Amino acid sequence: MSYKGFVSHSKVSKQDQEFYDLKNKAAEYYRSNGVPQKIESVLNEMFWQKPNDLYGYLANYFSRLSCTPVISKITGREVFDGRGLPAVQTEVHCIIRNEEKMVCSALMGGSCDGLADGMAESGEAVSNSDQQCLSNTTALKWIREHLSPMLQGFNPTDQNYVDKILRDFRMARYLEHKDSLNREKEKELSNETVSEAPPQATPTLTPAKDKKNGDKGKKGNSTEKLLPPAEPPEPKLPGATAVGAVSLVVAKTAARLLGAPLYRHITSLRVLQAQNEMHLPVPMITILSCGKNSMGKLNLLEEVILMPSSSQRVREVIGMGLELQCEMRRVLNGSAYKAGPIGVSDEGALQVGFEHPEQALDLVTEACANLALPLGSDLRLAINCAAQGLVDYSRGKYEVMSGCHKSPDELVDMYEGLINKYPAIKSLIDPFRKEDVDQWERLASVIGQSCCLIADAASNLCPRWSDAKPLPPRVTGVINRLHNDMTISDLIKSIAEQKDAETILAAGCGDTSIVDLAVGSGVSFLKLGGMRGGERMDKYNRLIAIEEELEQEGILGAGEIKQPLSDLSETFNSGSGCDSVTISTK
Repeated sequence: MSYKGFVSHSKVSKQDQEFYDLKNKAAEYYRSNGVPQKIESVLNEMFWQKPNDLYGYLANYFSRLSCTPVISKITGREVFDGRGLPAVQTEVHCIIRNEEKMVCSALMGGSCDGLADGMAESGEAVSNSDQQCLSNTTALKWIREHLSPMLQGFNPTDQNYVDKILRDFRMARYLEHKDSLNREKEKELSNETVSEAPPQATPTLTPAKDKKNGDKGKKGNSTEKLLPPAEPPEPKLPGATAVGAVSLVVAKTAARLLGAPLYRHITSLRVLQAQNEMHLPVPMITILSCGKNSMGKLNLLEEVILMPSSSQRVREVIGMGLELQCEMRRVLNGSAYKAGPIGVSDEGALQVGFEHPEQALDLVTEACANLALPLGSDLRLAINCAAQGLVDYSRGKYEVMSGCHKSPDELVDMYEGLINKYPAIKSLIDPFRKEDVDQWERLASVIGQSCCLIADAASNLCPRWSDAKPLPPRVTGVINRLHNDMTISDLIKSIAEQKDAETILAAGCGDTSIVDLAVGSGVSFLKLGGMRGGERMDKYNRLIAIEEELEQEGILGAGEIKQPLSDLSETFNSGSGCDSVTISTK
């Protein structure tokens, strides 16, 4: 019955009129949003397709029409990473189809800046435990009180915009922190000036003559040029973990909402067009550790790393590394090597105490020979010297072995001798401090065509990643890390700008996301450490899974290495430079 007819025959009550007006408003509301047309369309489609799950079909249809999910809140809590150290875990909650849901979480481990735990670059011991707890507490406060409200309502797929907000927030906090440190320093200086006693004249001491040391031109003169002091490190910002943790969890959330693996999402941030072919980074496997934390006198070989240069599958390379570690342990149990206690390093590799570097390299050579592994051709070695932690500033030398100190020039000769004796060594990582520019130059001239030099970018930290300090000269490879205060956009940009050096991404402490970041960012090598511990093996398994996914989709790149890492130094020395090399394993 129409409203007019209804009016003509009876008196309309106020309640009936309100109900009729409400129905008209509802009809207009649904018409304005196209609901009747969409319902009619999906019902027609469903009738012809006759799906088994009618309501599932309807749910999928209308979910595609729903609003874009937006961030409702970001939460954080303190957990423990694979080393048992405090870490920050973040979670992103989004409004999805009018409901708030927790979409994804991410774990950002403690400090993994490539320097030894408890050691500053200057060699001074620092207490990391209290600092890490304070930093995590500050990070959780920033997430709760600042970052979560700032990012509320943002689309998590807009990574660049989210990272810009995080960078601006980080820089504002960094400047505040630096100003606070400067004020404290000025206050301390003023207090020292007030309490300082007037200077007293000190008698001038006349050096005693020594007949033995009187002839300065002879061997008795032990005066040597002291090492230049290390550059003062940038002040670390307590709470900066919040920036890296939020950026990572937002990227993982976007990938989850898009229904794509994280490495695909990272690739889309780097390359706009779809990729018809993707390449995997070659895994660098730490097989032995004989650094300062080992029980022996040897300090120099922080890591002995296996670098496959063939087109072998990732699973085969990992299996080879596991067999090699088992064989080295078997050899060590014999009587041929007088090694100290055998343990497992923080990097997940065998940790053995040796007296000299030749013992460690002989062990690797013998184990490879027993397994008939092609060491020196398809398999090569890289030595992580971590020299910045070996400096004895009082002597101006590097303590390569306990009680054995080498000047930078003597260290060049030592490296040359090791490479000549063990030609399988094709890369040296951080053989000197970055300040020893002359020695980097000299070492590159001596071994340049047979071995390449790699620098860890962790020693060049800077609050503005675009203004990072220059790397040492003649470097042909750079190790990158996802630092705690680094956004995903910062990492992608930092890797992309290293066009004249081979790119390596080192895994720190955290979840398996670093493997997806390595694949998506297009690095050539992925340094995952040893093969002991569930956290590290999860990363290796993730790399295997990605390889299988790409192979099933038919987009795994051709298995060829266009230019081995050890050959880059020859290109570099020729003056032609070297672009980032495409590496894949298939």
